Amino acid sequence: MAKSTLRKVTMAVLAPAMAIGATVGLASAPASAAVWNTCDQWGNTTLNGYTLYNNIWGSGAGSQCIWANSGTNWGVNANHPNTGGIKSYPNSKKVINKSITSLGSLSSNYNVTVPSSGAYNTSYDIWDTDYDYEIMLWVNKTGAVGPLGTSQGNVTLGGHTWTVYKGTNGANQVFSFVRTSNSSSGTVNILPILKWIKDTKGWFGNETIGDVQFGFEITSSSGGLNFTTNNLTVSSS
Repeated sequence: MAKSTLRKVTMAVLAPAMAIGATVGLASAPASAAVWNTCDQWGNTTLNGYTLYNNIWGSGAGSQCIWANSGTNWGVNANHPNTGGIKSYPNSKKVINKSITSLGSLSSNYNVTVPSSGAYNTSYDIWDTDYDYEIMLWVNKTGAVGPLGTSQGNVTLGGHTWTVYKGTNGANQVFSFVRTSNSSSGTVNILPILKWIKDTKGWFGNETIGDVQFGFEITSSSGGLNFTTNNLTVSSS
């Protein structure tokens, strides 16, 4: 499935002119009052070292609202039509800004509650500082969604077994690691994945890792579905 670089720039907040057909709606935060919530297309805030983005970037999107109790506990209610194409990538971002060889460790814990219907994936989106390379780690997926590129086979890295896809969207190289079975919680050791791409495959050099994003890449969620990040931590040294 072709992907656009528009959503990558969860920096898209810096470029509202890139908005295409997205609307805001009346979806609400959970019953317990969140410390922050918004239905703005590019709504964002920073909480305890993480930056949260509503990030409704795709054509034909419906309504979506994001809430957060912290940078590591947040969620969205999204009502996107049952049509093709990614509508949004609400996410929480941690900035790393270290080269692969200077990293002693880079790992993350995740725990999510996701719907059984709709079309989406729960994924990490990892970028170098120049946005030349994108590494996606899909920990679960539902519905008619699939990664960009062609399969490179399976590999066990970072505590999980993945099917690896390699492709390009015209602007940057995309390496997608799709977990071979769905998971709603776990730990991902990200650094061995980056080293495998660099040292074993030679697909890039000693890149400086900029953003580690984690969120929900939503294609459809007709009728309004809830996606919750119960807990997320990204740690590096």
